Amino acid sequence: MLQFQFHNPTRLVFGEGMVRKIGKLVPADARVLLLAGGGSIRKNGAYDQVVAALGDRIVDEFWGIEPNPRFETLSKAVALCREKKIDFLLPVGGGSVFDGTKFVAAAVPFEGDIWDIVRIGAPVKKALPIGGVLTLPATGSEANGNAVISKEATQEKLYFGSPLVYPTFSVLDPTFTTTLDARQSANGVVDAFVHVCEQYVSDPVDAPLHDRFSEGVLLTLVEQGPKVMADPQGIEARGHVMWAATMALNGLVGSGVPNDWATHGIGHELTAFYGLDHAQTLAVVQPGVWKARFEAKTPRLAHMGRRVWGLSGEDREVALQAIERTEAFYRSLGMRTRLSEYGVDGAQAGARIRARFEERGASVGEQGAITPEIVERILQDRA
Repeated sequence: MLQFQFHNPTRLVFGEGMVRKIGKLVPADARVLLLAGGGSIRKNGAYDQVVAALGDRIVDEFWGIEPNPRFETLSKAVALCREKKIDFLLPVGGGSVFDGTKFVAAAVPFEGDIWDIVRIGAPVKKALPIGGVLTLPATGSEANGNAVISKEATQEKLYFGSPLVYPTFSVLDPTFTTTLDARQSANGVVDAFVHVCEQYVSDPVDAPLHDRFSEGVLLTLVEQGPKVMADPQGIEARGHVMWAATMALNGLVGSGVPNDWATHGIGHELTAFYGLDHAQTLAVVQPGVWKARFEAKTPRLAHMGRRVWGLSGEDREVALQAIERTEAFYRSLGMRTRLSEYGVDGAQAGARIRARFEERGASVGEQGAITPEIVERILQDRA
């Protein structure tokens, strides 16, 4: 029998016009810093609604958080918070804005080199409170305590997590997502899909309810993702994808079951070195990880093939078809799945990323089964 604990302190407020709830969710006496990306929230109406909901609170703004939030940029936000004595952070944007805000929340009260939070996992003992408004569903960062931060100076992209940086609330209004372009929309569907796979196509355990949770999210994305691509203004499909992406990584489907995360670990390095979008790296790497670990993953791939893709037959054949169907799904959304399609040399990328894993003494996947040598082979295979 599984043994685990699941706790998620984030209050999720879902639906059109729900930004108005911020007026009661942000403390009345808070000194607020609104954090955002490049300006899309002005175009989709989120900014005006947030400002109106905040009323007469003291509000400063910090703009320019990148799609892969950079330490160098976030350090400026940390300095601003300290100068202005900010005591509440409000990210308005996608997962990168939420991720960057989590780092700022942990860094402001941190004593010492703030990069140590990410570089060596220095303990986060205090953090500023966070609430947020999501405008791009993908990462699930609106409902978890995880973040991934890039450092331009060293071409690193590293993870940190803490229960202290869970958002206290997140507003999810699907109307803000209707202005997303095809690339952003496809990225969101693929990112959420891979998140579930990393917690589902793993070492077999007896967890039927967890399987059904995962399959529900995957099937929703398979059904609703193409609708979003075909009709970007379709608010119902947008809402279904938004909710699925949040459920994909709020901690529920992965509680008590083995998690993989090899695809993410390798994909982060592709982003760090070559600047590919996060979801683009996942669509490239995932089929290669599954093939490299095919013998070990055959039972779960076959399970996925039957439950998600409706396949039948012997385990090995169904598992192979499941890999093919998954990659075909990504391509149907307009997502490229080969390194060469992004102008990246697979042999070079493999050698480069293998060296980085060796420098860190790192392996990835369940029980660290994917060594630096296997990482290199995976990337060569995905050329």
